[in-house]
Amino acid sequence: MADVKDKKWYVVRAVSGQENKVKDYIEREISHMGMEDWVDQVLVPTEKVIQIRNGKKINKERVYFPGYIMVQANLGGEIPHIIKGINGVIGFLGETKGGDPVPLRQSEVNRMLGKVDELAVKTDNVAIPFTLGETIKVIDGPFNGFNGTVEKINEEKRKLEVMVKIFGRKTPLELSYMQVEKI
Repeated sequence: MADVKDKKWYVVRAVSGQENKVKDYIEREISHMGMEDWVDQVLVPTEKVIQIRNGKKINKERVYFPGYIMVQANLGGEIPHIIKGINGVIGFLGETKGGDPVPLRQSEVNRMLGKVDELAVKTDNVAIPFTLGETIKVIDGPFNGFNGTVEKINEEKRKLEVMVKIFGRKTPLELSYMQVEKI
């Protein structure tokens, strides 16, 4: 019998788009069965992304590895069966048909967890490296699809003054960093 404290990271494949729901199911089922000693954590690696919808900034969490959930557990006894029996779980990654789930190597775990930490820390106020004279594309607002040249950069307000050719005439537009992208 393996020591309950001896836990490794495994990857559970889940129905894409339902990762958080499946994570909740796993956690609920484990606590319902009184098996918390066997499972340390269930993680869905996500990153924060900012989307613009109707001119409003919306912070959203995007699943970093769609269809995958990380589980730190000792897969002794019934644990694999309990997890596999959960709604939305397809199975464990790395298992051969009917074989045992394969734990992640420590280097993979560090990379994944490093990613998770990195992503959690990623703040919205990263200076966006636009340069004067650079050609950019407008991706939001009435001038969506137009290309323009960066004339001024206001780091503080996170805005750019962009010169756009509209009907053959150059027109200055003030746009937020989020409304443009590099070409």
